[in-house]
Amino acid sequence: MAQIAVVFYSGYGHTQRLAEYVAKGAAATLVAIDDEGDLTPAQWAALDAAPAVIFGAPTYMGMAAWQFKKFADHCSKRWVSGQWHNKLAAGFTISSHPSGDKLSTLQYFVTLAMQLGMVWVGQVVANDGRLNRLGSYLGAMAQVPATSPAGDIPEGDLATAEALGQRVAALAAGWSGG
Repeated sequence: MAQIAVVFYSGYGHTQRLAEYVAKGAAATLVAIDDEGDLTPAQWAALDAAPAVIFGAPTYMGMAAWQFKKFADHCSKRWVSGQWHNKLAAGFTISSHPSGDKLSTLQYFVTLAMQLGMVWVGQVVANDGRLNRLGSYLGAMAQVPATSPAGDIPEGDLATAEALGQRVAALAAGWSGG
């Protein structure tokens, strides 16, 4: 079976750190969207081969960063061909404020997945004061002040991202895609 892919854009390193934890949980390949919102042909091939794709982007101004949106717009070839039908999908985001409108970013990821015919995987980790402290079941959320380095992301948020990766991997192991 092909390896799970984590496709993400990271402006300042925070989303990349989350992506690394998601990938650790899923034993996934990291696919970084560049600062122009582009991927290489090899990166597209990795996404096409993956049984599951986990989306990640920072929440800027209440939505996923434009670089991720450009990537999403380029997914239209997969929409036309139905190439990603029945792949598993999940997502994660981070913002600088406790609300930060992260939910709208996760909802955007869900809409993208549905447009592509994918099957969404949510988070099942209950808020125990450490894990899923922001209370999101649609995907993994993290928060750290804008002036803080990526190293300041709370350990619980990183563990929540890793748990999302583990859930996707567990489901992908038994997923026939049909």
